[in-house]
Amino acid sequence: MGSEADCTLKLGSRVSTGKAYLESESLIFRGDFRLSLPFENLTAVEAEDGELRLTSAQGTAIFELGALAEKWAFKIRNPKSLLDKLGIKPDSQVALVGLRDEDFRKQLRQRTRYVVTGPPKTELDSILLEATAENDLKKLDRLQSFLKRHGSIWVVWPKGREELKEGDIMAAAKDAGLVDVKVVKFSETHSALKLVIPLSRR
Repeated sequence: MGSEADCTLKLGSRVSTGKAYLESESLIFRGDFRLSLPFENLTAVEAEDGELRLTSAQGTAIFELGALAEKWAFKIRNPKSLLDKLGIKPDSQVALVGLRDEDFRKQLRQRTRYVVTGPPKTELDSILLEATAENDLKKLDRLQSFLKRHGSIWVVWPKGREELKEGDIMAAAKDAGLVDVKVVKFSETHSALKLVIPLSRR
């Protein structure tokens, strides 16, 4: 989602002005104190008179957001699916390289029938590359030649592993002439980093 707003937050006896950030899976507040509210932990989401009220085990946090309160409440109640976050549409042409997640493959085939699981042979909207070690990132150079100019490569990698970190993927992307623009939660165990061809090369 990636929205942000200046606001006042009330939580119990604490009150602070600051900035609220509406992320894809949580709302984060930074002011005189900090607060992070994962959507999965919320027990109530209400918007009324310009106030967004989020209830969790921490109590009810009241964000004075004005016209944004209703919009943010709607987004929190209706989070984007993984395929939406990945930008995959019904007519998207997608290639899976080393990605064996059966649940994801099933979701993907329900969204689009243009799914390639072998070597790509055509211009694609998205390529999903599963990487478990730095060696897998050597494929980025070749894979980008199969992308449409506005297409993207999503590198999917396991969280919290020493052998491959987000910084390693960013460095490999830069070496391949690609730009990293976004990271999303792919699953409980994996993250995905979006790489695109820079505007100067499109």
